[in-house]
Amino acid sequence: MRNAIAIAEAGREGEVRFFGEIDATPANMRRFIDRFAAKYDRLHFCYEAGPTGYGLYRLVRSLGHNCTVVAPSLIPRKPGDRVKTNRRDAVALARLLRAGELTAVWVPDEGHEAMRDLVRARAAAVETLRIHRQQVSAFMLKHGRIYPRKKGWTMRYLCWLQEQQFDHPAHQIALQEMVEAVRIAKERVERLEHVIEEFVPAWSLVAVVRALQALRGVDLIVAVTFATEIGDVSRFENPRQLMGYLGLVPGERSTGETVKRGGITKAGNSRVRSMLVESAWTYRHPPRIGRVKLYRLEKTSPSVREIAWKAQVRLTGRYRKLAARGKRTTVICTAIARELAGFMWAVAREAQIA
Repeated sequence: MRNAIAIAEAGREGEVRFFGEIDATPANMRRFIDRFAAKYDRLHFCYEAGPTGYGLYRLVRSLGHNCTVVAPSLIPRKPGDRVKTNRRDAVALARLLRAGELTAVWVPDEGHEAMRDLVRARAAAVETLRIHRQQVSAFMLKHGRIYPRKKGWTMRYLCWLQEQQFDHPAHQIALQEMVEAVRIAKERVERLEHVIEEFVPAWSLVAVVRALQALRGVDLIVAVTFATEIGDVSRFENPRQLMGYLGLVPGERSTGETVKRGGITKAGNSRVRSMLVESAWTYRHPPRIGRVKLYRLEKTSPSVREIAWKAQVRLTGRYRKLAARGKRTTVICTAIARELAGFMWAVAREAQIA
């Protein structure tokens, strides 16, 4: 792997030139940085966020220089520019960094990044489990085998699968292999969830995770996912900024006195957004505190409990009002998820202050 490097001299009229490509090893990057540090008084580096992670960011920072990891989706681009090469991208980044037109992403520390990788591994395992289950369902539907009950993937459903008989032995083997794949995927999900539960108490954001679980519809996985993906909520000055970051605010195309708003922007962290929409379904029930939730509330501060109850009363009432107006359930849950994000922001801020 190689890094394409461009340099923008200071000042509006400073030269912007392409330096070249070098091997992206720590030793080579360190030599390159030391070489230019001896030539210039101050250096500021930037690169696009991507699969290479934050190793280069930490290397540059350890050498005492500024570094910005740039959000690729927010890089300004000309509509007519259809040519994309490493050289052109490097020169464009250098010019935009000097102009202050780049948007930085939040960079987690190594411990936080490790927890995020673990949570994302669990999310990937859940997706694999869903695909394997879908394959079994499609196989049974193709052969006209309809499960007589409503709820699937229970122990009764698995027993029903084992009772199915096919004329050709190849069909029997195919079904058994797919069922076995479901079992292995499910065990992987459960194993990762146990590991997450094991590592949370030693994590720096354990107080935030526990506080978030005071909210209805927010269990350990939702709380850990929110904490790992969002990180320090204090970087959002108000809840609306967090809602916009998650892509839960409506898009708008307005001009003059004409105001047109559409669906949500979906511009942001899709992992947290989808989980919040799933959690919003729980607010279709009247406000109440169950036995499990009561046990979790006892571990939180009075201020967090007050926010959690206020959220439950507010969001359940809003769900009823939107349903009475004839809104679709998907639209209702999206609106509830947007407000739930605001309450999660308030709870996380309160937990960090405490």
